[in-house]
Amino acid sequence: MADWTETFHDLSPEASQRLRALPALRLPKGAVLFAPGDSAKGFPVVLSGRIEVHLTGPSGREILLYAVEPGQSCIQTTLGLMGTEPYSAEAIAASEAELVVIPRPLFMALIDQDAAFRAHIMVTLARRMQDVTRLLERVAFGRVESRLAEALLDLARDDVVLATQAELAARIGSAREVVSRRMDAFAREGWIKTDRGEVRILQPLALRQLAATLV
Repeated sequence: MADWTETFHDLSPEASQRLRALPALRLPKGAVLFAPGDSAKGFPVVLSGRIEVHLTGPSGREILLYAVEPGQSCIQTTLGLMGTEPYSAEAIAASEAELVVIPRPLFMALIDQDAAFRAHIMVTLARRMQDVTRLLERVAFGRVESRLAEALLDLARDDVVLATQAELAARIGSAREVVSRRMDAFAREGWIKTDRGEVRILQPLALRQLAATLV
């Protein structure tokens, strides 16, 4: 495995050595990294794969807050480690993932003692805050069909999206029934073809034009 500590630029030799001594963990797809009410025990550094952080409301509706991939941070964990609030969301491995968890005592010591580590955490936290702010803007002000078109394009691999309507609804912050109606409309226009758990994009240009119309 490559030296993952190089993610943190200009670390002191002592900090690098302490981080390299931590074991790597492998999570199978579907594994839960943390759940609402849990306390943050350590800072996860994703080496490969994808962790998705979902928030579930009292009605049972879900929204995908953000995903954590290599080089990205988990805002819920950062705030939980630096404050006292428990997790309010759930983190699930969306694919097989490999990560290193920096224990809370070591994380706090490095925040206090290593300027490069502290700077990295602050920069990645700011970027993640911007991501969440953009999500709130899209949910609050964006048209559902535009957000859905954008999500389909983001998830497509060779013009095929492997996702259920419930997963798409969580991603765009809407209800499954709303997504179902919009998908039916897209299919009538000839833009997509749907099957169970699969969407084939037939007219990507039409979806791109719709996605660009956010309000």
